[in-house]
Amino acid sequence: MTAFTDAASDTASVPGDGADLLAALLDGMDAALCALDADGTITHWNREAERILGWSAGEAVGRRGFGGWAARSADAEEILGRLMGAMKGPGRQVHELALLRKDGGRVLVRSQAAGVRGADGGPAGVYCAFSEVHVQLDLERSVALSEALFEDASWGVVLVDADLRPAVVNGHAARAFGTGRTALLGRPLGDVVVHGAEELEAALQYVLADGSPPAPAEVWVTLRSSEGERRRCWRSGFLRLSSPMAEEPVPLGVAWLFQDVTEERLATREADRLRFRWSQLHRAGVAASECEDPEEAATVLLDFALAGFADHALVDRVVGDRRLTRALATPPGAPGPSSPVVGGGIPLRYGPRHPALQAWDRAGTVRASAGRTAEVWAEAHQWPGGAAHALCVVLRLRGRTLGVLTFLRAACRAGFEREDVVYAETVASRVAAELGLPPEECGVRVRREG
Repeated sequence: MTAFTDAASDTASVPGDGADLLAALLDGMDAALCALDADGTITHWNREAERILGWSAGEAVGRRGFGGWAARSADAEEILGRLMGAMKGPGRQVHELALLRKDGGRVLVRSQAAGVRGADGGPAGVYCAFSEVHVQLDLERSVALSEALFEDASWGVVLVDADLRPAVVNGHAARAFGTGRTALLGRPLGDVVVHGAEELEAALQYVLADGSPPAPAEVWVTLRSSEGERRRCWRSGFLRLSSPMAEEPVPLGVAWLFQDVTEERLATREADRLRFRWSQLHRAGVAASECEDPEEAATVLLDFALAGFADHALVDRVVGDRRLTRALATPPGAPGPSSPVVGGGIPLRYGPRHPALQAWDRAGTVRASAGRTAEVWAEAHQWPGGAAHALCVVLRLRGRTLGVLTFLRAACRAGFEREDVVYAETVASRVAAELGLPPEECGVRVRREG
């Protein structure tokens, strides 16, 4: 125990280079530390112990146990016995001790005590590291939170280093990316994010430079996977991580937390789209009811229906056997309002597999998209240039086919989907009702006054 006690008498005044180094190391520790020899006499007492309890090293070193100063007399022997028990037992022992501050206040500390062996291998004393219980609990909660986030969290967590490369990835995030947890480490986000990586990296750079944003952000990304590309929407929060060990905050990276809200966003988008479309139909019906001319009423219906739905609309009416003639159309150039076609009595030269004729034959709806250059495809079908997606709906009224209504979209837009068919067929039924109005009833429709 000689070496243990000689270097320990008072950490502020022990002579010798080795003792000075030991004193500096002890005083620089973040945890409070004291040491006791085999008789229970305190040999070491660092600055953190002084901060917590108020007793200086000069006042603590040399005392036997804590009785009469750092512990109540009734507790002193029990505390000393529990600490000295670590000298004989293996490993570290954890205790919660009620100690006294110099000002008389009580403080509950959590200690970790371990035995010290002498040169002969026999018990030589005990060292004890301790901290206030609430500080220790805060640390344990932080560690537990960190472990939970990276093991059991129901949202993705990615720690990104200062070079914007993933350093830690939890299981949820790995599944969202469609890779293993280690496969992403050290790789640029662009390796797995086909579209949206630039937006993510810009957000991470902003957080590193300016701090955490005040609210979560939603980022759409396209992911590369073995099944192909997947489009996802992630609601993301970002936290800048700084080192607690540096005097000035040093960015360690960014904690990126996200949840997949794709289905929620798609459902909201679809609800908004349906609400807008049926609102347009309502407004179209009100406006069309004020038109005396059936063709004018049909154009009003088409103009309302086109908003947000398609770029062009064409109405081909039946003339004779297997022939269609253009009756109404939007301008062939930039999108605009529909109008009757002047001199539209000449039959259209549609080929036998033209989508409009297929719709007529089936008395149903046909969807088609350009399988080659949109300009060539549109010209071959006698549609406005740039058309790449078509939706042909038959105009039926009272069991008769009046013609075909065609909606067209440019190549920059997505093709028509199944939910678009219902809307298009509803518009077609209303257009057919206007165009199929018997001549004798046309004069009955007069504009309401007032």
